[in-house]
Amino acid sequence: MLTFKSSSLLFILSLAICGLLVYVFSISCWWFIIPVFLFKAAIIYGSATIQSNFYLKAFNSASTTEKKIAITFDDGPNPIYTSKILSALAEYNAKASFFVIGKNIDGNERILNEIHNQGHLIGGHSFSHGFFIDFKSTRDFIEEIKQTNDLVEKIIGKRPRLFRPPYGVTTPNIATAVKRLKQDVIGWNVRSLDTTNDSPETIYNRVITQLKPGSIVLFHDTSDKTVEVLKQTLNFATENGFKIVNVDELLNIQAYE
Repeated sequence: MLTFKSSSLLFILSLAICGLLVYVFSISCWWFIIPVFLFKAAIIYGSATIQSNFYLKAFNSASTTEKKIAITFDDGPNPIYTSKILSALAEYNAKASFFVIGKNIDGNERILNEIHNQGHLIGGHSFSHGFFIDFKSTRDFIEEIKQTNDLVEKIIGKRPRLFRPPYGVTTPNIATAVKRLKQDVIGWNVRSLDTTNDSPETIYNRVITQLKPGSIVLFHDTSDKTVEVLKQTLNFATENGFKIVNVDELLNIQAYE
């Protein structure tokens, strides 16, 4: 597997080989562009693709033949849509995992309690989820995670140890922050893209065609469209014998400290 460490070693080795060829065979220095380009491409891909495990180990699915899947929601709690999501889940007796944004908890403490009291899992998704959050320092990112976990613990009495990076982007600073705080990073292998302009039918078909034992599905509790697709997905899962569980059960890991 290509990681940041292995890519860096390959990059240094490639530069050394190019330098040797320039010195011995007088080849053009333009050959140095190739390893530089490939290394930058690897950095971009690894940062943007959480499934690559480029900077850190993320749990993106479970290796199992059991027909178990996990449904997850990002960006809540939302005063309107999270409650609708909870009602749909209750109708199908399904459990889900909510990765919450710290700043959204203020004023929505009751909803956070409802999530917990109904047997769902709560994880962190940073405090600010700002557009430029991925450029923050390690110390700033530690504070982002701690702020959210502090709020969750104050409300439900449990401190999350599961974290999902904003936008699914990873960096060396994020990797260091989650390591220091002993957080497990949760990714996904089924991305609904429910925040796009795609129709509910398109989103639903995208989800069900990718479902398989061990899948982790990414939704957002931020729109009526997601509520509609969720109901269809829950019905499909039920009819096809899938059991919907929290990610800690699916992955056999600990959700709280």
